[in-house]
Amino acid sequence: MSTDLIDTPRDVRPGEELDATVLARYLATHLPELGVLPLEIRQFPGGHSNLTYALRAGDNEYVLRRPPFGSKVKSAHDMGREYRVLSRLHAAFPLAPEPLHYCEDESVIGARFYVMRRLRGVIVRRSIPPELGLTGDRLRALHLGLVDNLARIHGVDYAAAGLADLGKPEGYVERQVSGWIKRYHDSKTDDLPVVDQVARWLAENLPGDSGAALLHNDYKLDNLVLSPDDPTKIVGVLDWEMATIGDPLLDLGAALAYWIEPDDDATVRMMRWGPTDEPGGIRRAEFLARYQEASGRAVPNPLYYFVFGCFKNAVIIQQIYYRYKQGLTKDERFANILPGVFICCQHAASRLDAGTL
Repeated sequence: MSTDLIDTPRDVRPGEELDATVLARYLATHLPELGVLPLEIRQFPGGHSNLTYALRAGDNEYVLRRPPFGSKVKSAHDMGREYRVLSRLHAAFPLAPEPLHYCEDESVIGARFYVMRRLRGVIVRRSIPPELGLTGDRLRALHLGLVDNLARIHGVDYAAAGLADLGKPEGYVERQVSGWIKRYHDSKTDDLPVVDQVARWLAENLPGDSGAALLHNDYKLDNLVLSPDDPTKIVGVLDWEMATIGDPLLDLGAALAYWIEPDDDATVRMMRWGPTDEPGGIRRAEFLARYQEASGRAVPNPLYYFVFGCFKNAVIIQQIYYRYKQGLTKDERFANILPGVFICCQHAASRLDAGTL
């Protein structure tokens, strides 16, 4: 397969530059294996949360992660926590990246950051490059592998991995629901009644906790690294910034909320998170059935967790738009994303009316 399909960084977006000279001087002392200088810095284009940069010195390639510029929610961008999670998780779940160094000195690049070894592979975003050949049965194989991999994450022995202190599973569902409702109100910019409608439904229909597991909390296609030789195979899982210990059914619901189907409303399909609605792909009901089989977990009320996932996506979009509207970020990608808040919650409301995923 052509190396052109391997995920490639681009020029750094204006306003998100790093001082290569200062960073190179720091890393030469704290990460000498980086090797030959000078340091080339580029940026990976995906993502709307933590920023991801490619570092290259000679033949050595690494990835640097830092919080977004102008973030209002500091607890969501804790680099030290993300580094600690990966430091313990990589041995237990090798598809997680290998972290190498954490810097808490904000004077180096203006924020805390960490460096990890780069995972080279294919990342599929909104559409599938035809050269991948991911059609029909091959796309189905990738989708089923994605579900099986989520079940494997939830099956990690988090206590043995040293991650038992990562979260508090008791009362997790209630805290998540009330917490995301509060985040919405804290970043609200416009009156969108359907958002309040979905929030009320979530609060009034709260289920109990179903158990405890390691959660990724942002599990979707573009957070997976695929093998360049066989893109039906997953060789890496990225973006563990929101990982915690909690109810795995909320993690399942978040993954289902990313899963757009051919019969979904046109506005929902227009802002799809990835190519889940291509011919040959699985539907949400099949995703759910495969997860129950692979994980051995019953999911008695899947619609609740799906609606929560849609609401959570809406709030994340709202927080990003709030940062842009307040002038805390200059990223023009965020100028017109407010309709996404409405679309996510309208999607949830339509599925509630239908009574099914």
